[in-house]
Amino acid sequence: MKIEHVAMYVNDLEKTKEFFTNYFNGKANDGYHNPKTGFRSYFLTFEDGCRLEIMNKPTMEDPQKTLTRTGFIHIAFQAGTKENVDSLTIQLKQDGYEVISGPRTTGDGYYESCIIDLEGNQIEITI
Repeated sequence: MKIEHVAMYVNDLEKTKEFFTNYFNGKANDGYHNPKTGFRSYFLTFEDGCRLEIMNKPTMEDPQKTLTRTGFIHIAFQAGTKENVDSLTIQLKQDGYEVISGPRTTGDGYYESCIIDLEGNQIEITI
């Protein structure tokens, strides 16, 4: 088995698409719109073929996203090298994103950092 894609609802579909294409080299499809329901989505495909579907519709709940809640907690992107982790983390911080950890080597041996994206989601950057 392999995960085909992961999906998440977002408030700002276009800005979220730009975030993942600009910082993580995602390639977006042309998008989908269902005029009957107002549902919109993009599939973002990353270098290894992994896909993320970002979605929006007129009525959505948007509860507070605490750092230690249950459920899916972060998406991790493999940057390839320690230097790539460091430089992307610096770039994201300079662009106004909150760095909540790292870059650092964790107790289980990962070199990583973690930021909060524009929708309040945790994005991990690792080797």
